[in-house]
Amino acid sequence: MLICIPEVLTKQQVAYFRETMAAADWEDGRATAGSQSSLVKNNLQLPQDGAVARELGEHVLQALVDNPGFVSAALPLKIFPPLFNRYGVGQNFGLHVDNAIRGVPGTPVRIRTDLSCTLFLSEAEDYDGGELVIEDRVGSQEVKLAAGDLVLYPSTSLHFVREVTRGERVASFFWLQSMIRDNVARALLFDLDQAIQSLSNRLGAGDPACVRLTGIYHNLIRIWAEA
Repeated sequence: MLICIPEVLTKQQVAYFRETMAAADWEDGRATAGSQSSLVKNNLQLPQDGAVARELGEHVLQALVDNPGFVSAALPLKIFPPLFNRYGVGQNFGLHVDNAIRGVPGTPVRIRTDLSCTLFLSEAEDYDGGELVIEDRVGSQEVKLAAGDLVLYPSTSLHFVREVTRGERVASFFWLQSMIRDNVARALLFDLDQAIQSLSNRLGAGDPACVRLTGIYHNLIRIWAEA
């Protein structure tokens, strides 16, 4: 299931990110690509172990844990330190699938990539092309969001980034291991949580039906979660 989360970063935060990144040094994006992905990857990336990537990554992680929509959709257990990339005119990322396991550099931590995330840092009208195209069983879905918005999608999906033909596409990208491994179960929990929130807003969180549904939600997490 593909889920878009609006306003993970404010416009002020995005402006700070872009200003900070503009003064940074960039490297070939293939530095963090797997053997298959490196054959089709053509972009630039902030050095993964650089001070700028670490600082901005911490801001992203804080914004994620503060965002109820993201937490509800992802139910994250481990989040890979955010990376940052840039596509100029003529650059793209061909069809590929993300590695199943990512090791966090300099640590023994390994993350199973259940969900892939792209946090857009360029306004959609500021560049042509650059759409994230995600293929699934019902066809292809194209994603091009406003700066500060994020898309979550299963890491099992084949996907690619179209060639940029005008302007510059800048984004943060990362992966996460969810407490709920199964995509179908996670999608059901997200739908249930959204329904509970809607009912709570109309009836009040203390309404008996809302309380009962909340109990069902948490009991399902107890059954399915890895923690």
